[in-house]
Amino acid sequence: MGSDFMAIPLIGNFFNCDSFCSLTRFFLQRFRFEESGSDSPNVEMPKFLFYSTHVLLHHFLQSQRIEMPIWMACSFCFANLGVVSSCLFLPFPDIGPLVEKIDDPSMVNDADLLEVVRMLDDACKEAGFFYVKGHGITESLMKEVRDVTHKFFQLPYEEKLKIKMTPQSGYRGYQRIGENVTKGKPDMHEAIDCYTPIRPGKYGDLAKPMEGSNLWPENPSNFEALLENYINLCRDLSRKIMRGIALALGGAIDAFEGETAGDPFWVLRLIGYPVDIPEEQRTDTGCGAHTDYGLLTLVNQDDDICALEVQNRSGEWIYATPIPGTFVCNIGDMLKVWSNGIYQSTLHRVVNNSPRYRVSVAFFYESNFDAAIEPVQFCREKTGGAAKYDKVVYGEHLVKKVLTNFVM
Repeated sequence: MGSDFMAIPLIGNFFNCDSFCSLTRFFLQRFRFEESGSDSPNVEMPKFLFYSTHVLLHHFLQSQRIEMPIWMACSFCFANLGVVSSCLFLPFPDIGPLVEKIDDPSMVNDADLLEVVRMLDDACKEAGFFYVKGHGITESLMKEVRDVTHKFFQLPYEEKLKIKMTPQSGYRGYQRIGENVTKGKPDMHEAIDCYTPIRPGKYGDLAKPMEGSNLWPENPSNFEALLENYINLCRDLSRKIMRGIALALGGAIDAFEGETAGDPFWVLRLIGYPVDIPEEQRTDTGCGAHTDYGLLTLVNQDDDICALEVQNRSGEWIYATPIPGTFVCNIGDMLKVWSNGIYQSTLHRVVNNSPRYRVSVAFFYESNFDAAIEPVQFCREKTGGAAKYDKVVYGEHLVKKVLTNFVM
């Protein structure tokens, strides 16, 4: 970390260069970040700033032989330009080498792979949220998933109710606006919730409230096949990222598999944030501040609306600005426990004040449903030896949350 801060004077030379400053200040003077009437500057300016700065800084750091995470350098530049905190960037690792090589035992010491592992470690420690590119899921498929989700939510209300969530459905299916609650307050979104199918009796009484199969709509006709393919791809991608995280924490590559996550549970939420909410119901809270329950989350969000906000380590809320072709990835409560607090799950929320309908598709990768989660030995050794968290059975944790999350 020391070398990062020693590099700051050189980074200062970079952001003082005329070409970068003049172009950036032009955009800062032309647009306002918090302009309530339109969300396009909130999206387009961060995108422009991100891409231009990322490219320029990448070459600058290489030319100066500076070893510093690119996201940290970007944040430093914008802080010195007076940019509001909502423009500061989350880490942005290219995980292509990990996706390509992590399942090949002969590549475990590959330099490119280990560089991705280092970047994941930095991202998890510093932010708990990060973008991932080079993940291997095509941008066209990510968009197709969002498009089919838009089509479902555009259906007449009566059609959507054909897959209505109930306790009898195992809490799977469609939920209306305001039926999902966070800390007792209704969230202004509608959603479809899907879980790993659970056959009756598989986990005894542990999973009884969530037993069953998912409710897939008949319209759009390609919905089920498309989403099942997407789920399989997200599950495999998450497994690979978790292998990288295991290495980052100093464990074996398969430390988070086997009896704890060899049969990983998954959750998929397809969420729509509407604009035509009755005045008596309306708030700007698309989803209240919370941390995620499990290990890892992959968020596929519309790329033209800023809404997802992350609380940084200083307590400020910053936008996870949509960047096409990337997932926003974050760690959850179970990984916090496994790592004995080396990695912290991060508070995040969704602001729903756009004049346009927004869709977000969140895939949650979890441990085995019946796994007992407690700090692993190699993480305890790094943190003084004692476990900082009590043992928790993931399925019990999830069922408790599900039973208190909905008002139906």
